[in-house]
Amino acid sequence: MRSARSDPSSGREIAAAALTRAALIARAAATLSAAAAGLLLVEDRSRVVAVLVLVAFATAGQLGALTRCPGLVGRPAVVVAADFALVFAVLAVSRGGIAYFCFAAGAGGLAGVVLGMRALPVWVAHAALSFAVTAEVLRRNDPPADIAAFVVAFPMAGALAGLGAVVATTALARHLELSTSLLVAAQRSAAASERARLARELHDSVAKTLRGVSLAALALPSSLRRQPALAEHLATTVAAGATAAARQARELLQEMRLDVPDRDFATGVEEICAVWSAASGIPVRTDLTACDPPVMVGYELTRILREALANVARHAGARQVVVRLAPARRGVLLEVTDDGAGFTVPDDLSRLQSANHFGIVGMAERARMAGGRLYLDSAPGAGSTVAVHVPLAPPDGRPDQPRRGGQRFVSAP
Repeated sequence: MRSARSDPSSGREIAAAALTRAALIARAAATLSAAAAGLLLVEDRSRVVAVLVLVAFATAGQLGALTRCPGLVGRPAVVVAADFALVFAVLAVSRGGIAYFCFAAGAGGLAGVVLGMRALPVWVAHAALSFAVTAEVLRRNDPPADIAAFVVAFPMAGALAGLGAVVATTALARHLELSTSLLVAAQRSAAASERARLARELHDSVAKTLRGVSLAALALPSSLRRQPALAEHLATTVAAGATAAARQARELLQEMRLDVPDRDFATGVEEICAVWSAASGIPVRTDLTACDPPVMVGYELTRILREALANVARHAGARQVVVRLAPARRGVLLEVTDDGAGFTVPDDLSRLQSANHFGIVGMAERARMAGGRLYLDSAPGAGSTVAVHVPLAPPDGRPDQPRRGGQRFVSAP
């Protein structure tokens, strides 16, 4: 599993790339709106149209360059220098109109995004240029004092926009770093859970079989001379155990391939049923409702499903199996019903374990590990139903009781 790296510099670059695009779009929108309003106020509209065209093409070019080369945000000097040239171009075309001041303010914000507080010299340069332009505009037009005071405030807009951009970039970068750290922690936890799950499965199947093979193999050399018949029996045991271990490992690998956590759970249940039906020759009818249990709960449910189907193939003599999956009240319910021979369900399932019937006992243990309970409904000649209910968020801590035909299932301990 590839894990994300918590890299502050990469978080800063991602935040800068996102906010650079936002700053370019916002600046273009403000400048174009201001320039378009000038169409209603000036007689020489050709200059306004030229500003509109210049700003639109310049913004499209900058956005295209960032799309093709996202690493440009890592070269702030190039970005700021190119943007400064565009500011001079807008100034030359607009001759100090409102479009220039909007574009220059956006340039200060862009510098704040890519440079942070290091953009202070850039803000000073933009402010000095804007003050010079403001002085020329006031000299040419001689507006009233209140309007003149308003115009004089324009040059400071770039610095204010830059400071806001610095704060926004820093906040977004920290948010990304925190999100990345949480993702890394979740991936590590998932990897640890997966290793623990695999270790448990190996311990419960292959490891136990190999332990028996090892004990038989250790006793084999001494038995060859003293008890040839016992040695022959031990050799048979070793061969059978090795075959069983290989089969268990193969089955475990097959189950792990079918276990895809990112896949919809109902789809996984459908595939398990299809594979089992093809191997056993017993038709399976599914009634599956989409649900999304936690990964570990889903894993235990699929293992219970496989064991229930294996029991049907070994013991039931069934002609058809019905598998139902549905969100139950405050949880999820999985049922496997067959029309086979059935059996008498004992009041205490430990009797099944003493009779070497470990499948149902194992399913009950897995149901408890998932936080739920296993229920049985069967009678000789009447088929069987194995159901497991896992409460996902029960408010009172009591699981729902699955029912079939009004009869309460016999609960596994």
